Amino acid sequence: MILFCIFVFILKLAPILDRHKYAMTQPITAFADEFGNNSFDFQTQGSHFIVATVITKTENIETLKSKVNEIRQKHKFQTGELKSSKVATDHARRKRILEDIAKLDISIYAVILDKTKLNGEGFNFKKSFYKFTNNLLYKELYRTFPTLDLYVDEHGGNDFLKEFKKYVEKNHSRNLFSGADFNIQNSKQSELIQLADFVAGSLGYIFDDLKKSEHSNDFQNILSPRISSLTSFPPPKWTYEEFQKSNIDESFDSRIAEVCITRIQDFLDKETGSDQQKIDQINFLKLLLWLQRAYPKNRYTTTTEILGHLNQNRPTKIQDEYFRSKVVGNLRDKGVLIASGRQGYKIPTTAKDLDNFVNHGKRIILPMLNRIKEARQVIKLATMNELDLLERPEYEEIKNLIEKN
Repeated sequence: MILFCIFVFILKLAPILDRHKYAMTQPITAFADEFGNNSFDFQTQGSHFIVATVITKTENIETLKSKVNEIRQKHKFQTGELKSSKVATDHARRKRILEDIAKLDISIYAVILDKTKLNGEGFNFKKSFYKFTNNLLYKELYRTFPTLDLYVDEHGGNDFLKEFKKYVEKNHSRNLFSGADFNIQNSKQSELIQLADFVAGSLGYIFDDLKKSEHSNDFQNILSPRISSLTSFPPPKWTYEEFQKSNIDESFDSRIAEVCITRIQDFLDKETGSDQQKIDQINFLKLLLWLQRAYPKNRYTTTTEILGHLNQNRPTKIQDEYFRSKVVGNLRDKGVLIASGRQGYKIPTTAKDLDNFVNHGKRIILPMLNRIKEARQVIKLATMNELDLLERPEYEEIKNLIEKN
């Protein structure tokens, strides 16, 4: 019995085997539409250009179409298309429709360009603007979803997405993004492109200076459970002043916030979604950044809420152990600072965040060291010092920690 206990104990000390060998990412399909245009006449044409994608597992498309049709009929679109422009400033009606959309099994990803912050005369030219935006969207979309099939409307005013199709056909390599494809459909026959139209238009009513209203926060709160990530460009420059504007916590420390954000942005700039673990890490960090921007207070996000976002359209559900070790733990090993505690996770912005992180580790590490110490003493006594559980070279660090205490 003693030998069995020793064997089990040693197994627990050994590195945990990776039990999360996922198969190739399950096929997913996205339907995209745009809001806004390339005009820099902000007084009449708006301040933002947005490309929104509605993403779903390919196997769920038919079910999703049926549910979108139910929404279209319920909200009196009759035989017409579900379009944001048909709702316009009827904010109460938009809220009701968004509440039903938020119940769908989808995730929303969007690239949001603030045209007022794009410097350089070149952006005033349609071709240059589209070329720049093509690069941004292509990089963000296909590095995060390497097996994505993307559909856009073949008619209407979505000039950008038509140009984007040409860009993808010219630059896309199937060897680089296995399975990815780009397709054009008529929105009149595609309920899901209509859905993307309504989402893109609603994001316009959240972000665009000409469309914003006292209802914008309500729209964003309703869509929030379905939003996987919103990529803003230009990215926020996390200076002391800009961080202060989005924080009302008196303990906010710009030094901590800036170094933590910089490390996250460096990781996102360098990494690509080359495998499922990398994709999970990218999506997790983007989610933390989005939440940091969305919530003015120093708020933690629970593991349950985080996994609710990350599990959208994933081939298999993320388990807690995988999330802690392969996502959070691996990011920390690479120098990305992530605060955690009983309340969940966040980007550290205060000394208390880091203190919570240390205390969380202390609650795990010290009891484990004490258990190892006790087990070592018991076995040494039982074998008259012939067996030392920590005599192996790989346990030298643990041995030193125990003997120093």
